[in-house]
Amino acid sequence: MCTGVRFSDDSGNMYFGRNLDWTEGYGQKVVLTPREYKYNSAYLGELQLHHGAIIGMAIVVEDTPLYFDCANEAGLAIAGLNFPGYAHYEKDPVEGKTNIAAYEFPLWVTMNFSTVDDVEEALKDAAIVAKPINDQFPVSELHFIIGDKDRSIVVEYTEKGMEIFHNDVDILTNQPGYAWHQENLRNYMNLSPKRPEDVKWGKAKMAPFGSGSMMRGIPGDYYSPSRFVRAAYLNTHYPVKDSEDENVMRLFHTLTGVAMIDGAAAMDADKFEKTIYTGGYSTASKTYYYNTYENPSVMHVSMGDYDLGGAKLVEV
Repeated sequence: MCTGVRFSDDSGNMYFGRNLDWTEGYGQKVVLTPREYKYNSAYLGELQLHHGAIIGMAIVVEDTPLYFDCANEAGLAIAGLNFPGYAHYEKDPVEGKTNIAAYEFPLWVTMNFSTVDDVEEALKDAAIVAKPINDQFPVSELHFIIGDKDRSIVVEYTEKGMEIFHNDVDILTNQPGYAWHQENLRNYMNLSPKRPEDVKWGKAKMAPFGSGSMMRGIPGDYYSPSRFVRAAYLNTHYPVKDSEDENVMRLFHTLTGVAMIDGAAAMDADKFEKTIYTGGYSTASKTYYYNTYENPSVMHVSMGDYDLGGAKLVEV
């Protein structure tokens, strides 16, 4: 499972990140796609980057970066999150549509667009096709959070076709669909960071034990609906910060609030989900930050430290 989050500071810098939760990693690493990289799309022919270099967490297959999450120099970011049982891609290309293979969707978005508005407009005439890159890597059933400095959307391709949701809390987890999660938040309207006033019941006077009493009822388990509520609460109530360091810590603290710990949630008899990595991008410094389950220290890869004028992928 996974959790994604987006926010901006008062200067208009976006911070966009996610947890990747699973039983084991995929050999993923930070990959930079340089400005002159040419990509041979499954259905769209040769494509080139239109909005600067791309950085994110990926595996590279057949010289193609299969991004779990990524962002371009223009400040547009995307993350794919597990959506099994709900994602329903086209079996074959749809005539008259812009057809995108499921595995290339994050790359296609960040190669071609600079704002969420542009993505939303383009997706009106697009179809996601259930085509794997090869026989070794089956099609992943995902939905996507896409963000820029102003807002985010959720993209879901289901039996209804392409669905796009305006993401007012800038959060995404897993199934069920975003519309259900958004409606479910109404069950938690009582939550508040405030400290309640002392009360009297008859002659009894009562005061709270301390802070957090009006958060009672917030779900603490790892279930996808619970993580959505918890992450939405944390993200929308976190004080706005000014500096890069403060905002990176905000991103990681929020995602730590929904991170999964080994041994707590079983996938089968002997495998447990855990947060394989937490990764996030800052448009302020064009830097990708990340840590892993084994190494919680926050590491970083900055676009400015690499020559991005070439055509060859850079694997860090």
